[in-house]
Amino acid sequence: MITNSKKIIEQLNKDEEQILTALQKNSKDSINSIAKYCGFSRQKVKRILTRLEKDHVIFGYTAIIDEKKQGRLKYVLLIKRSMNKIDKNTAEKIAYQMYDEDYEKQGITIESSYLIHGEYDWMIIFTSPNLRDAKKFSTMLIENYPNIIMKINLMQILHSPKTHHIISPTPEYLLEFL
Repeated sequence: MITNSKKIIEQLNKDEEQILTALQKNSKDSINSIAKYCGFSRQKVKRILTRLEKDHVIFGYTAIIDEKKQGRLKYVLLIKRSMNKIDKNTAEKIAYQMYDEDYEKQGITIESSYLIHGEYDWMIIFTSPNLRDAKKFSTMLIENYPNIIMKINLMQILHSPKTHHIISPTPEYLLEFL
């Protein structure tokens, strides 16, 4: 037999999932719109959002930008690290991403950065004004972290049909390649 407290927790989880789904569809929606979409009161949505932010389940709200319209190109950089020991300062520099400012001066905007499992260990998604600057960024990483990076693979993203749960408003870009 399921206890009342277990039922309450299950319902809270379902409520959170509904709100998270609404946020993923459009994080710019007002609390009133989210409440209407979920069938909740405004106060309930505000309370759940506050708790999700406090618990770092959700953090940051962002806009999805069409880099082509900004005259920028998007890249994926895959990094395979060596098995050499990393000193504490370097590890902290990587973990706390103290490198962003240096790369922004080079025209690089890091969109996402991931620790991954597989052939490669790290993935960075970034934009750059051109291929030359993207390659400079790759080289700069190797120079900044000597004996740590074993291999780098740079790839250009030609089109994202769907990003962060949002379908691209420019499907014609994909038609060029199909």
